[in-house]
Amino acid sequence: MVNHWDRPGWTTSTRAYYWMITFPSAAALIQRAQQCQQALRSLAFDDIPEDGLHLTLGRIGPSTEISLAQLDSLIASVQVAISSFSLQAVPMTASRGAIRFSVAPWTPLIDLRIALAKAGASVGLPLRKPTSGFRPHIGISYCNRLVPATSVRDVVRPLRSLETAETEVRTGTHRRAAS
Repeated sequence: MVNHWDRPGWTTSTRAYYWMITFPSAAALIQRAQQCQQALRSLAFDDIPEDGLHLTLGRIGPSTEISLAQLDSLIASVQVAISSFSLQAVPMTASRGAIRFSVAPWTPLIDLRIALAKAGASVGLPLRKPTSGFRPHIGISYCNRLVPATSVRDVVRPLRSLETAETEVRTGTHRRAAS
């Protein structure tokens, strides 16, 4: 695995705007994430705190290139016709730089991402990557150095049999923050 934090062109002061779903009151998801983080402790990765659990829908752009007026225009242009839906965090897996939950179903997430992409395009702030490459997931721990994938697989394997954690996603709430 690679270091999640080692991104070309990024520094400790780099900030960008993203569309994200957050889970501040998703007790079952938070509890499952903490259970898995405890089981993964031997890897010494950077755990994502409960108030930081998120599903990234897309990158809007660097905060240095987007004015607050543009951001407000983007937020005002969003017309989301998707109602609340249930989301399940299913067997844990790893990516190149993180350990994460896969999620299901994808359809409402893809529909939401398409709506956000249309809103962005309408105000000159298109999403940076196409929806065809979107792979919804919820990260729980970031890799902070080069690590052989085999050692990570051995620790993650028993966690793949845990039951899914379900949470409700409610559309329509937003807050402006750069990360």
